[in-house]
Amino acid sequence: MNAVLTSSLGGAFRVDGKRVPSVLIEKNGLLDKVKSLWPEKASVLMICASPSNYEKNDAVLECFRQSLPMSGLDYSCLDMCDDRNEETAAQINSRNVIILTGGHVPAQNAFFRKIRLKESLKDYQGLVLAWSAGSMNCADPVYAGPELPGEAIDPSYERWISGLGLTKTNIFPHFQMLREEILDGLRLIEDITFPDSMNHEIIAMNDGSYIVIDDTGETLYGEAYRIKDGILKQICCDDSFIRL
Repeated sequence: MNAVLTSSLGGAFRVDGKRVPSVLIEKNGLLDKVKSLWPEKASVLMICASPSNYEKNDAVLECFRQSLPMSGLDYSCLDMCDDRNEETAAQINSRNVIILTGGHVPAQNAFFRKIRLKESLKDYQGLVLAWSAGSMNCADPVYAGPELPGEAIDPSYERWISGLGLTKTNIFPHFQMLREEILDGLRLIEDITFPDSMNHEIIAMNDGSYIVIDDTGETLYGEAYRIKDGILKQICCDDSFIRL
């Protein structure tokens, strides 16, 4: 199995709140890397983050039906798995590309557990693409940092949960947008993520950065930072790569 875990995959932008299809992100060679791994006439299954949000799931699927060909990626079939057809996750070995979408990490994690995705991926030989929450949930354990109002101050909120186990790397996506974010009156990085990083390593990535997992290990491309024991350090820059 090969996997490409991104902060953002692209494929759409918003105009007046509506998703408009676009080419996948090309920065740091992301699209070229995906093309190099993409099978001819791919059979693609997208797996959502919000299983009952049909409007969102249908909109994302429709965008990708157009954005993949726009990006030079052909496919023979493309479907979205949510709670209307969750049984499709049991036949993922008939698909040679699995795309894990973005959204709310705990909600997607719960759906993954419900459809037993970890078990289904155990012997999977195809390509896994993921962005944002989908990338985060590929780890085990997963760092599910607070993201919605109330979560940062909720003592029962679980910040470390079991994931798919495709990697041990904990990804913090959209760092360029979130590094100054305030949640529940707390600074997302300094007051929340730094304390959570004690005895843990978290890789914060900008949109346009990504990790490739293959038989040789893991390679990080683009601007990224290591957060560990409350210390932030840049470990890679755009147009460069490092082995993890």
